[in-house]
Amino acid sequence: MTPRAALRSLVWNADERRPPAPLRLVALVAAVFVALLAAGFLVVPLRGGGIAAGGAVGTVASGVAVTAGVLAVARVVDRRRLADLGLRAERGWVADLLAGLGLGVALQTLVAGVGLLAGWFRLVDTTVGAPAAFAGAVVLYLAVGFYEELLLRGYLLTNAAEALSGYLDDRAAAAGALLVSAAVFGVAHWANPGASPLSTLGVALAGVFLGVGYVLTGRLSFPVGVHVTWNFTQGVVYGLPVSGTTAGAHLLDLEPVGPPLVTGGAFGPEAGLLGVAALVVGTAATVAWDRRTGDGRLDPRVLVPDLRWRAGESADERGGEAAAEVRRRDR
Repeated sequence: MTPRAALRSLVWNADERRPPAPLRLVALVAAVFVALLAAGFLVVPLRGGGIAAGGAVGTVASGVAVTAGVLAVARVVDRRRLADLGLRAERGWVADLLAGLGLGVALQTLVAGVGLLAGWFRLVDTTVGAPAAFAGAVVLYLAVGFYEELLLRGYLLTNAAEALSGYLDDRAAAAGALLVSAAVFGVAHWANPGASPLSTLGVALAGVFLGVGYVLTGRLSFPVGVHVTWNFTQGVVYGLPVSGTTAGAHLLDLEPVGPPLVTGGAFGPEAGLLGVAALVVGTAATVAWDRRTGDGRLDPRVLVPDLRWRAGESADERGGEAAAEVRRRDR
């Protein structure tokens, strides 16, 4: 490779006809930053003086901004189709979504039930909050569940997996990308109220749990479902803190009275052993679900970019080739 070609390769991937992964990530950060600024200017007048921290309006505005930034960069810079972000309207996606929604409810019910039986939680009150607050909480958790999964799993994990696949085998590349997206997920919650090194580790483990659902199915529907109902059930049904924030409305008001190491204290179950245990159970349930509907193996489409310019070569064909390669390596 000539010096000129080497320099060009730093800013352009000739084989894929797009910038390399590091520059694509820089473009994403810039686009999301601009979109968030624009959302802030639009929302502030509506709220008469500012976006309330954790409020539904601010969160939804942020979600729309992040989603717009991700989709714009994915199309223009990454040159992807929506399917390449895990947004695949294919057979099985509805079942994945429903299974994820159910799993999130089950895991948080397990946390609350064990905590109550062990005396680590205390029931303080029931049905707290006005109807509008309940509606706002529903919208908030729907927005968070979708845009965080699109950004951290659909975009970041996919890009990291593709970048690492040039140096590692498929399983190692997927595992490395899973850890990268999980670490970013944990660090992104570092500034939340009540955050600590333990909470950051717990949220990172939650990122692994959510990422497993994506790399096994190749679809975001399962992790989005889990993310939405994990937060909703934790915050609205049982009144527990959700990453240091409160929903403002809940059916039951459970107060953590046990050791913070177990309950997670003011941050929420993710910062305690109860939450970590639920994440382990949830990861095992995710693998079991994929084995029931698939083969329990890595979906190779996570590693294969579905670029828009590749006319005449369908994503299924590329995914089939990658799947065959994975099976050959497994033998």
